[in-house]
Amino acid sequence: MQTADVLDVIGGLIAQLKIYASKLPPIVHLSAVPTGVKPKFEAIEEYEEIVSRFRSQSAGTSYRGLNELFVESLEAFEVGRLLGSIHPLLSVLDHLERMQRDKEIEFGRSDQGRTGEYRSTLNKILPGNKPELDGAGRGM
Repeated sequence: MQTADVLDVIGGLIAQLKIYASKLPPIVHLSAVPTGVKPKFEAIEEYEEIVSRFRSQSAGTSYRGLNELFVESLEAFEVGRLLGSIHPLLSVLDHLERMQRDKEIEFGRSDQGRTGEYRSTLNKILPGNKPELDGAGRGM
C-alpha cells in the first residue's frame, strides 16, 4: 500500500461527506440536533465499503494505525454526525504528515498537493464554516 492509495481512500470518504453535507440545511435548530439528518443507506454502505477495503489492505503496513480513525469517522457518519466524521479524517492527514516528516513514508509532490486540497475541502465542509454566517454566535 502506497501513500497515494491512502489518499484515494480519504478522497472517497470526502466525496461522501460532501454529498451528505450538501443535503443538510444551512442552519439546524437545536431542537433538531439530537435526531439529525442521517445519510442515505447507500451512502453509508459506500462509506463502510471504503473503510473496510482500507482495513483489509493496510494490514501489515505502516498505515494500519489509521484504521481506528477511519472507523471513528464511519461510526459518526452512520448516525449523521458530520463534525464527528470530519475530525478523524483531519487527524489522518495530520498523522500522514507526521509519518512523512519522520521518514516512515514518502510523499510525492502530487501527494503533498492532494493532502493540502483534502484538508482545505474538509475545513470547508465543517459546520459553521460558511461566509454568510460570519459573525454568527457573537450575541446581539
